[in-house]
Amino acid sequence: MSIRIIAGRCRGRSLRTPRGDALRPTPGVVRERLFNWLAAEISGAVVLDLFAGSGALGLEAWSRGAARVDFVEKSPQHRQILSENLTLCGLDPRTRLIGHDALQTLSTSLPCYDLILADPPFAQGWPQRLLSVLLAQPGPFRPGAWLYLEASATEIWSAADLPAKWQIHRQGHCGDSHYLLLQQRSSA
Repeated sequence: MSIRIIAGRCRGRSLRTPRGDALRPTPGVVRERLFNWLAAEISGAVVLDLFAGSGALGLEAWSRGAARVDFVEKSPQHRQILSENLTLCGLDPRTRLIGHDALQTLSTSLPCYDLILADPPFAQGWPQRLLSVLLAQPGPFRPGAWLYLEASATEIWSAADLPAKWQIHRQGHCGDSHYLLLQQRSSA
């Protein structure tokens, strides 16, 4: 399967993905919608692409003007493809691949991010496993930060699951994928 960067400095660039069903890249229509929602927020942003896979989400952010994007990917096969995609788009994989395991990486001392992109494997309970880590105080977020979560319908967070400092900004679905864009309330 081949996916393309939709807009920005790497527009039209094809990214490699592994063969088979091992990876489920965010569809182009969803990436386009997400980055249209975030259009005014991306320029100069510091971004973390958790469960990066091919890097499509993080590379789309970088292509559209993010100042820095860090990537986390556990699978050695996916890390190799991700590394090739980073090089293809002009990023140095040695400085951008910061971790192998999402929970372990989030529990270390990270910079504060303006946006965290989380598209974990489905049917493994990742949204619940991530909730306490991602939304803990102080957490890896700058004030007013954004969080994107993609999951199956049975795993997606409801507004009742969220701490008071977070609100659902937008949400949608495409096939089996449901997604939320959350924003941290600045008064929290």
